[in-house]
Amino acid sequence: MPPSRRDELIDAAMRVFYKHGFHASSLDDILNEGGISRMTLYNHFKSKDELIVAAMRRRDEIFRNRMMKFVDAKAKTPIERILAVFEFHEDWFTGNEFCGCMFINAAAEFSVADSPQRKIASDHKLAVVRYVQDLCEEAGFTDPHEVSEQLNILLEGAIVAARVVGQVADGGKDPGASARMAKRMASDILKQSPTRA
Repeated sequence: MPPSRRDELIDAAMRVFYKHGFHASSLDDILNEGGISRMTLYNHFKSKDELIVAAMRRRDEIFRNRMMKFVDAKAKTPIERILAVFEFHEDWFTGNEFCGCMFINAAAEFSVADSPQRKIASDHKLAVVRYVQDLCEEAGFTDPHEVSEQLNILLEGAIVAARVVGQVADGGKDPGASARMAKRMASDILKQSPTRA
């Protein structure tokens, strides 16, 4: 079934906002990206803010689905699955489309703490932590919440390093290096974390 015009509009907005930012992107940029008319836009969304919310929700859905499919295809044991989350991030960082994290960017661009954009950004990050925590529970850690929070800090740091610095090792331009370093650190955390007998 082909995507609806509304879906095409959301997908175009997602691409533009992700690449250029929310405030810097105009509605004309989005319409041009998707080959969509202004009438189609206003038939589906009352404002740019509504479109931003829809684009962020779509990005959340796509990102988490891709991550879970990658992990399921890549690894079998719970520990391997946790480490595969870092491999997914390396794959993401080294792709041609990587422009950092849309949700970190939204938190920076929308300063009002209870804005819809900040809420979606927070919900996305919490959903990723919950997913990692579920993997930690499957691995039998006695405190899966603590372990998942530590791993999440590594993931978030790797995302920022990949975007801002582009590398963290060997002096080269390697955006995947931060994910590999985070994976090594994650492996150390997993080895040191107590498990249920």
